[in-house]
Amino acid sequence: MPRRRRKETTKAVNTEFNTRILTVFSKNPYQYFNYKQISAKLDISNQDEKELVRKTIEEMSQSNILVRGNRGKYKLNPIQVVADSSNIIEGRISMKQTGKAYLIANRPEIEDVFIAPNNTARSLNGDIVKVHLFPARKGHRPEGRVIEIVKRDKELFVGTIKESKNISYFIPDNTNMPIDILIPNQALHGAKTGQKVVAKITEWSKHARNPFGEVTQILGYPGDNTVEMFSILIDQNFNPSFSEAAETEAANIPELIPESEIFARHDFRDTLTITIDPEDAKDFDDAISFKKLKNNHYQVGVHIADVSYYVKPGTAIEEEAFKRATSVYLVDRTISMLPEKLSNNLCSLRPHEDKLCFSVVFEIDKTGKIHKQWIGKTVINSNRRFNYEEVQEIIETQTGEYHEEILILDTIAKALRKERVERGSINFASEEVKFILDENAKPVGVYLKEDKDSNRLIEDFMLLANRKVAESIGKMSLGKEAKSFVYRIHDKPLDEKINKFNTFINKLGYSLQLNSRKSLVNSMNNLFSSVQGKGEQNVIETLAIRTMQRAIYSTHNIGHYGLAFKYYTHFTSPIRRYPDLMVHRLLSHYMEGNPSVNKEDLEAKCKHSSDMEQRAVEAERNSIKYKQAEFLSDKIGQEFDGLISGVSKWGIWVQLDETKCEGMVSVKSLIDDFYYYDEDNYRYVGQHTGKIYCLGNKVRIRVKDVQLTKKQMDFVFL
Repeated sequence: MPRRRRKETTKAVNTEFNTRILTVFSKNPYQYFNYKQISAKLDISNQDEKELVRKTIEEMSQSNILVRGNRGKYKLNPIQVVADSSNIIEGRISMKQTGKAYLIANRPEIEDVFIAPNNTARSLNGDIVKVHLFPARKGHRPEGRVIEIVKRDKELFVGTIKESKNISYFIPDNTNMPIDILIPNQALHGAKTGQKVVAKITEWSKHARNPFGEVTQILGYPGDNTVEMFSILIDQNFNPSFSEAAETEAANIPELIPESEIFARHDFRDTLTITIDPEDAKDFDDAISFKKLKNNHYQVGVHIADVSYYVKPGTAIEEEAFKRATSVYLVDRTISMLPEKLSNNLCSLRPHEDKLCFSVVFEIDKTGKIHKQWIGKTVINSNRRFNYEEVQEIIETQTGEYHEEILILDTIAKALRKERVERGSINFASEEVKFILDENAKPVGVYLKEDKDSNRLIEDFMLLANRKVAESIGKMSLGKEAKSFVYRIHDKPLDEKINKFNTFINKLGYSLQLNSRKSLVNSMNNLFSSVQGKGEQNVIETLAIRTMQRAIYSTHNIGHYGLAFKYYTHFTSPIRRYPDLMVHRLLSHYMEGNPSVNKEDLEAKCKHSSDMEQRAVEAERNSIKYKQAEFLSDKIGQEFDGLISGVSKWGIWVQLDETKCEGMVSVKSLIDDFYYYDEDNYRYVGQHTGKIYCLGNKVRIRVKDVQLTKKQMDFVFL
């Protein structure tokens, strides 16, 4: 019996030994090694163990795991290794500036996989790839190498040209692209050194470090506002202009609504109807109608522009709308999902014009209780276009045009909000930075947009309409053949992230109750109330949002965790969101008694829409960062108060109080002591003085430098 146990132990040691050797070859799949080189990489100096390495390598060669080269050298046989499909996973590459990367797997149970720079196999940031996993090592993050590029994330890249005698260089704007593109001078097409251009890759040989490419568009010189905004858009796969075919189609759409179409719809033109939007809005895709009923209830209609009447499948406009999937709101411009004739004219619910809508109409009382509801197609004629400031003044002064109706709508909205919070909705709060621009789009002022009762009034009725539309399909499918539909879903947060967030706020004197969803939500809402007006408010609110999962579109309904809705969709903004247009079409399809649509096709469109939504968010953030850097570019040397908003091994991030501009204080500038990075406690600590720079600390800084094209602001502590 003891002898058998010793044999099993020896076998386990040999297996571990084989794994270590295979890992070296797997990490360097194109390189030949002899047994001495492998021994050196494994820190083996004992002669007996070296002999064991030699024998193991020969056995691997006989098993076709390795292939033999010259002079006793071997390399990995990729065909044999890749043949084991259990070691292959698919996902999206997240590339770093250093060239190393991580695979974010499609399977949530798999931890991010580390990929060394020499194993990325010509993949680029955002690409969908297949990765071969190396044998697992205890205590180490999963590692692997790219074996196939399934889909490129982008075809066009934005960067700057540097000319040379025979061949020029394209230096990408995006730091997540760690290689330059080589541009033959005949492929520059007129581009000059220092100009920003759009380029595409034309050739990338298997073992070459750099690809070849050509310039497809010259944008202009860095620092020009339009050049920078176009760069941001193209980098996120958004085309600033529409195709000629789409523009031609839009121009040919008749402006007059046929009488037959009006006759086929419920007519709300004689019912009081208003729109409430930002002052600078041009596309009004939602309106609210109001009528007092004899039973002291109210008829409230949520009317949404019927974009599906104008945008038909198979058209160039449809193709453009799907490709974009969303409008993009940069600081100084809007890149619409639809051509201007549709977004700002035909589909926009402008006052005193007949407009086609898809509507949800409620019979509701002052407590927010719904007694009846109806969903269908309508025609409206808005009586008045309000902006948020006008409605807020009416709510606060209780006077003004249509003040009685608006005050009742406000009362109902607050009742709906109260009921939603009691059911378990999380009151996420975040600040929105707005800029005052001069005639050249240069920022001359910065302010924070405040959400007031007028904003929430609209939001609460839109949430109600979205929820009831989702319920109308989701509940209809219960006990019957399920109808494929587009849901807006939000998964519960990962335990690891919630625990990490809780650990952080514990250090600031706050805590979350994690024993149930109800206690977590209540304590989260209490936290947001507790930090109101305090220095750490923005840091905590920002980290709380990052702790949550990202909401996405899907045909697989799991509910919306943050809103505490079992059924939820996006129905209320089809001018600017493609999924809302999909929802309108599905409603029409099912109302006509048609069978369920193909779920796989719908899911693919949901995934594309979720991806493009994230790209739009990134583009909007980048435009804000650019304008913040531009705002500070003439303030170098000036001093400001701020808050430590982040810490990393590179330095300390500081967000300025008034403008919310965020810059970094480099660790190298902390010369009064040697500071070590206490990652677990989000802080830097001075080794001799004990001085601490911690997340949430109030600080005063001086602007040291601004690199406008990189959107970087460098600060130093005072």
